[in-house]
Amino acid sequence: MSTDRSTDRRGPDDRRLSPEQLRSHQWYGTEGQLRTWSHNARMRQLGYEGEEYEGRPVVAVLNTWSDINPCHVHLRERAEAVKRGVWQAGGFPLEFPVSTLSETYQKPTPMLYRNLLAMETEELLRSYPVDAAVLLGGCDKSTPALLMGAASADVPAIFVPAGPMLPGHWRGETLGSGTDMWKYWDEHRAGNLTDCELRELQGGLARSPGHCMTMGTASTMTAAAEVLGMTLPGASSIPAVDSAHERMAAASGRRAVDLAWTALRPSEILTPEAFEDAVTTVLGLGGSTNAVIHLIAMAGRAGVQLSLDDFDRVARTVPVLANVRPGGQTYLMEDFYFAGGLPAFLSRITDLLHLERPTVNGRLGDQIEGVEVHNEDVIRTRTNPVAAEGGVAVLRGNLCPDGAVIKHIAAEPRLLKHTGTAVVFDDYKTMQRTINDPELGITADSVLVLRGSGPKGGPGMPEYGMLPIPDHLLKQGVRDMVRLSDARMSGTSYGACVLHIAPESHVGGPLALVRSGDTITLDVAARSLQLDVSDEELERRRSDWTPPAERHERGYGVLYNEQITQADTGCDFAFLAGPGTVADPYAS
Repeated sequence: MSTDRSTDRRGPDDRRLSPEQLRSHQWYGTEGQLRTWSHNARMRQLGYEGEEYEGRPVVAVLNTWSDINPCHVHLRERAEAVKRGVWQAGGFPLEFPVSTLSETYQKPTPMLYRNLLAMETEELLRSYPVDAAVLLGGCDKSTPALLMGAASADVPAIFVPAGPMLPGHWRGETLGSGTDMWKYWDEHRAGNLTDCELRELQGGLARSPGHCMTMGTASTMTAAAEVLGMTLPGASSIPAVDSAHERMAAASGRRAVDLAWTALRPSEILTPEAFEDAVTTVLGLGGSTNAVIHLIAMAGRAGVQLSLDDFDRVARTVPVLANVRPGGQTYLMEDFYFAGGLPAFLSRITDLLHLERPTVNGRLGDQIEGVEVHNEDVIRTRTNPVAAEGGVAVLRGNLCPDGAVIKHIAAEPRLLKHTGTAVVFDDYKTMQRTINDPELGITADSVLVLRGSGPKGGPGMPEYGMLPIPDHLLKQGVRDMVRLSDARMSGTSYGACVLHIAPESHVGGPLALVRSGDTITLDVAARSLQLDVSDEELERRRSDWTPPAERHERGYGVLYNEQITQADTGCDFAFLAGPGTVADPYAS
């Protein structure tokens, strides 16, 4: 892990700008300029007098709220709390609506638009009179997108996580959104749950605003934002509807004003050490496989080189201590919050962290000193871990020369070393239509292979990787199989699913050459995924392979297809991930 960006590492209390040094002064305070006069005239058009904003830090409140994003539906109110905090601290808040990236509804996947929100964030912060920013997000892709954009703009910023929803409930059972959706849908397909029971369960699965309350992608990425140093301490695990969440939002607004006055930039916080701590934390939480892609992309925006090898190296040093579903067996995010939240978790692994590094609120070590764990079954001790090693393994082999990942702690142990015969599906629609076809001869030992679902093939690398188990096997009691794909899967999912196979099939990766009937061997302990076909035969198949037609002839899809990188390098746009600086606009 290395960096190509040298930064000033002074802490936030070592400096303070004058009002004339604020970035917004170029828009509002330059005397004798027509543009400045015009800017102030337009502020009066908006209803503001000069004393409300002149000489004050302007804080942009970037809000991913929308009517169709249940994870963020409360952020309209939280933005008001943030603005209250900004006013209290003597700043001037301006709210900006940005893309909402609703995981539930946006098709084919919000991953197709993560980089679009990152671009929007970056250019908005650069082009407006902004001294600092508060970033409101939480649903899976919004956290990395906002932080990627803020890192590229390098304007002082603090992140406000949307917070997990309340636990689900149904007939005396506690439900985890996503995780129990998959579980009970399979039980319904197996004939063990009636239509009426499924309808009743539907009303108890997601009971409040907020993102998934399992350790899915949303909880994983907001925890990563916290340990990176971009949130207030403890912010990531506060339930969305808890009053503490509104107080945290207001406190973040106040802190944003301090960040503006001290010009503490993301480049000073998002260091190689910060990303190593984020990798350690994600793996120790048993977090989502999607974090691998997002953290690599985020690190690239900060000028830090982060690779799959870093994840595999760190995974061997950190145990899984968070007993939170789906990697854990029992608890949900509200339990994690009441057990002490992320600061309590971090207090268990202080020897693996870089405690001297800066965050938006001071040194990391100061923020976890003296923190206690209040439930040692939720946040385990090192002597009683959920798993001895980090929850994600990186695989290599002739089927994934650039790597693949598996969340092995969420798979049935019997499948972690497995050899089976491939049953291949060329795309998701075909798989849905034919998965139950008896002619395919699928058995519990088969290896289900889905291709055409990667960054370009999906497009956008949808969460197709948890392929459904055929109905006839569900009725026999089978609940897990080895499944391979160049797609992703939801962080709330589980099972022996090998994901992010790179290069993807759409660009001619080895996955494109697999045929039904081939033998595939998975060995997680050896970090190996092997297609048992000779090199000579693979070369013959490669010579016969024809690239698929491109899906887009115009619009954003063309830009996406031209610029998107592969999973092992973060699926960022090449022109955004590269080094280089962009000058601030001339504002006067």
